[in-house]
Amino acid sequence: MTKELIIVFVKNIKLGKVKTRLAKTIGNYGAFEVYSELVKVTELATKNMTTDKRIYFSDVIISTKWKNDYKTVQVGENLGERMKNAFIKGFEDGYERILLIGSDLPDISSEHIKSGLNALNNNEVVFGPAIDGGYYLVGMTKMHHFIFNNKPWSKSHLLEVTLEELDQENISYTLLEALNDIDTFEDLEASEFYKSNLELQEKIKQLSL
Repeated sequence: MTKELIIVFVKNIKLGKVKTRLAKTIGNYGAFEVYSELVKVTELATKNMTTDKRIYFSDVIISTKWKNDYKTVQVGENLGERMKNAFIKGFEDGYERILLIGSDLPDISSEHIKSGLNALNNNEVVFGPAIDGGYYLVGMTKMHHFIFNNKPWSKSHLLEVTLEELDQENISYTLLEALNDIDTFEDLEASEFYKSNLELQEKIKQLSL
């Protein structure tokens, strides 16, 4: 067991249940294809890291993903509860630095994750800001429940509100490079992930016919 833990939150790839805002433009099948590719990016980013990993699926465990890593199912009524419960379990099990990432970042790499873990050597909390005002990564050296309680999930001021509370509590934090997640077709078109994936472009084109 390492002292560090990486938690990956993954939505089960179900038709009509992933990337619903994107699906309004390119349809449920197109959104399904995009999210499937994004999960592959996340899996690749974490694949060769020797840090302990726990993969939390939204509904059911998919054994073909992250084959050699611990897998379980998220527990909680909303995103905040589910993330909080995953952190609590990690700290209860003896980990000292815990990082949680989502699985819909086209530009996530092992370097972002390593930077997050390194930041926890000098800060109690670290965030990877998302361009839309949320965050794609959160890490802690001890449990701060309020980070996950009564927050405006999926709103553009999520990170701002959270950082204000950290300031009020005098808790040290740092921010990593901001990344863009993919919620709309405009996000998708602007991403190098999409521009460089000709096979995905062709699939989307065919599905849109």
